[in-house]
Amino acid sequence: MATFSSEGFESLLEAPSPAVLTTYRKDGTALVSPVWFRWTGEVFEVVIAEDDVKIRHLARDPRSGLVVFESTRPFRGVEVRGDAVLKQGDVSEARRSIASRYLGAAAGEQFATQRASRPGVVVQLCPDTVRTWDLRAILPD
Repeated sequence: MATFSSEGFESLLEAPSPAVLTTYRKDGTALVSPVWFRWTGEVFEVVIAEDDVKIRHLARDPRSGLVVFESTRPFRGVEVRGDAVLKQGDVSEARRSIASRYLGAAAGEQFATQRASRPGVVVQLCPDTVRTWDLRAILPD
């Protein structure tokens, strides 16, 4: 397991930043999907519907990757790779927390409530490999 210090990337990981999750099909090709996430300080978490193909991919082959990035200055990003752990059970707290980051507290609560009847899985990705970038130093003023 790689040690990942979020120092210098806290605002990126706390913001509703775009993220992309990679899982692998049976034939080895990658499925790349936009997702919402949260960083717990130890693992990246994503809530995925229980019947989603990504869960079937990860149950068969836990290798995964997650890229989080800024689409505005200073264009920082984090890429992590590792084996995902699937956490079955009540996902309501994770779903509410993640949705609130992206939608705001009230809309996040509404989103989580509307999806409460849809079973989900918390995908936890503990970084084995980490790559970061920060383009501040090379951007013109």
